[in-house]
Amino acid sequence: MQHEFFEVDVFATGAFNGNALAVVAGADILSSQQMQSIAYWTNFSETTFLLEPTDARADYRVRIFTPYEEFDFAGHPTLGSAAAWRALGNHPRVEGTLVQECGVGLVTVREEDSVFSFATPPLRREEPLSPEELEEACVGLGLESADIVDHSWVDNGPGWRLLQMRNADAVRAVTPQAGRPKVGIVGLNARAAEGEPAYEVRAFTTQFEDPVTGSFNGGAAQFMRSRNLVPPRYTAVQGSQIGRAGEVFINDDGTDIWVGGRAHIRVRGTLEV
Repeated sequence: MQHEFFEVDVFATGAFNGNALAVVAGADILSSQQMQSIAYWTNFSETTFLLEPTDARADYRVRIFTPYEEFDFAGHPTLGSAAAWRALGNHPRVEGTLVQECGVGLVTVREEDSVFSFATPPLRREEPLSPEELEEACVGLGLESADIVDHSWVDNGPGWRLLQMRNADAVRAVTPQAGRPKVGIVGLNARAAEGEPAYEVRAFTTQFEDPVTGSFNGGAAQFMRSRNLVPPRYTAVQGSQIGRAGEVFINDDGTDIWVGGRAHIRVRGTLEV
């Protein structure tokens, strides 16, 4: 069996400096085990599979796999899958607005001026970390509790914990340790100089540092907007410590928080299964 196959550079500001995503089209005939095997083989942080929707309101359906598990939702896979679906010549029911079906239900994706943006799903869990959860996160990143300004769960599918640090320099200085939980960190520079990022983000899975993370940035935006720490529109940067230069565009329109970025198709070909 042959399937159209894409490798998409999501949140990139230049060639190969975003977060790579593999997308397999026409995946309805693949079993869950085959999808997991393909995701393990590509070894990208996520691989997605495009399927026909089961909800009449959706334009397409997506299943999202890491090399080890399936996610109900993830951010850069949502944007990269939307870009691949459009590259296949598909058109949404409503011009400029795509509706993705996935494990959390329906997710709206906007396409405007080469930028794809998703409406952040509601948080499944958003309470402060327990003392034990906070200690585990701090130990996993080589931090002391005094280094943390605030903290919370910001789980919209992948299960992120958030640690707010005092500024962007503190975020860049973090050295992750082995055996850490899944945790993201954010630092705010209230008086950033011209050309200096005001909002720096890093996100760590249990195995690696994620280059640029849509789901965590969405949860972080919900956290920071609820505390009036950031304006309705801002740009977060991510990936600086691992040779990437991702940009994530946040826009709170009063109804939804939109997480956007550019999605460039770098590879298009055929996958034989």
